[in-house]
Amino acid sequence: MLEEGKLYIGTSRKPDDTLNKPEYLELKFGNRHGLITGATGTGKTVTLQVLAEGFAAAGVPVFCADIKGDLSGISAMGEPKDFLLKRAEQIGLSDYGFSQFPVIFWDLYGEKGHRVRTTMSEMGPLLLSRLMNATDAQEGVLNIAFKIADEGNLPLLDLKDLQALLTYMSENASALSAQFGLVSKASVGSLQRELLILEQQGAQHFFGEPALAITDIMRTGHDGRGVISVLAADKLMMNPRLYATFLLWLLSELFEELPEVGDLDKPKLVFFFDEAHLLFNDAPKVLVERVEQVVRLIRSKGVGVYFVTQNPLDVPETILAQLGNRVQHALRAYTPREQKAVKTAADTFRPNPDFDCATVITTLGTGEALVSTLEAKGAPSMVERTLVRPPEARVGPITEAERQQILSQSPVRGVYDEDVDRESAYELLQARAQKAEQAAQLEAAREAAEDERAQGSRWTLPGFGNDTPAETGRTTRGRASGYQRETIAEAAMKTVARTVASSLGRALIRGILGSLKR
Repeated sequence: MLEEGKLYIGTSRKPDDTLNKPEYLELKFGNRHGLITGATGTGKTVTLQVLAEGFAAAGVPVFCADIKGDLSGISAMGEPKDFLLKRAEQIGLSDYGFSQFPVIFWDLYGEKGHRVRTTMSEMGPLLLSRLMNATDAQEGVLNIAFKIADEGNLPLLDLKDLQALLTYMSENASALSAQFGLVSKASVGSLQRELLILEQQGAQHFFGEPALAITDIMRTGHDGRGVISVLAADKLMMNPRLYATFLLWLLSELFEELPEVGDLDKPKLVFFFDEAHLLFNDAPKVLVERVEQVVRLIRSKGVGVYFVTQNPLDVPETILAQLGNRVQHALRAYTPREQKAVKTAADTFRPNPDFDCATVITTLGTGEALVSTLEAKGAPSMVERTLVRPPEARVGPITEAERQQILSQSPVRGVYDEDVDRESAYELLQARAQKAEQAAQLEAAREAAEDERAQGSRWTLPGFGNDTPAETGRTTRGRASGYQRETIAEAAMKTVARTVASSLGRALIRGILGSLKR
């Protein structure tokens, strides 16, 4: 039943419930992307696990998010449960056995896996503005901030780096506006508040170093099987915007770093994006265009992207059209939107004359799906009603002790677990501010010293406020005692004083008038 170069999904059956044929996904078309949809409880997570196991067994590394913790079981040996054995018997899988797969656990918070980080610079202003829910004006300020960081050799690594840069921009808004365009203090303040919210939501764990190396999620084990990277996302889902932005950043990094390889016998990496609707909820047009561009072009890098969501309407039509491999589980059709989703899903399949897709979608059982994959020359196969094969690894979560044991044997153990805080924008701007403050203090001290020297060498005239209290007191007492005859020496001194004072007054008046005339 199993064929070389193909991933076995399950076995289709005819309208009379007899077995029809095995359904495969050809590995050479694995980079043409895919879609797994269905209502809650219809078997999407198990289908994701089946596909991840199949790619890994073929030597393809896999990255996927574990929303509920159930997917962690892929790292443990499967158990012979009744419903699994029954499904294997239903589809005629006589050689069904159990296995476990090489797994690396990741976690943005470092609680259930190795820390995952990126830097502010790698994130870039577009994705960062999405994460911060920035307006157009605020996004413009962010672009200016990154421009200043590039020109000023200010590495933006973590949250405090961007906070320090925004403070600098607020303090120098007028000068920066003249050079880069309007830098509004109001926009800067709004961004600072958004950064504070991100920090309270735990985003500081995501930004910093060491940043995730793409090669560490593209590993193969000693036995040739692909390593499955499982991102613990149960806590991350409390902040869905951070979750979606992180996965989009990861896609963008893959797109930018990997070389063009064309068509391969199998993908270099398969990426499963669970709860994909979070990526497109309230997303600006420019971001949707970015996702469309990445999805369209990343297949030439050997990467397959598989979106997992409840409703096919969650994915924009421009992106939906690029998803060649599709697994559609049951959908409900009670509300007008649900009925529209059923029709949309049915219309995307190549019709099968044996049944009506729109009718069958609402009657599929758990673990049953409509399947259509790309076949010869990349054309979609006729849709088939398929019983999905049972997984080989454990269905359900692993224990905390099992997780810790896997982490202790991880090939990246110790690489990402400790923060590295090297000199960056925060430290550089702080050092510049201290240097400027010290220079200002030295200048103030120099000016004070010059004023002191000038005060010490200045001569003053009698009667202009430099008389001592004793002298003033004697003069007052002299005047109070009545008229006293002046000596010749005293009269001469008074004459000289009046002459000098008059000359000085005239000189001052000439100076003032002269400056007015000029």
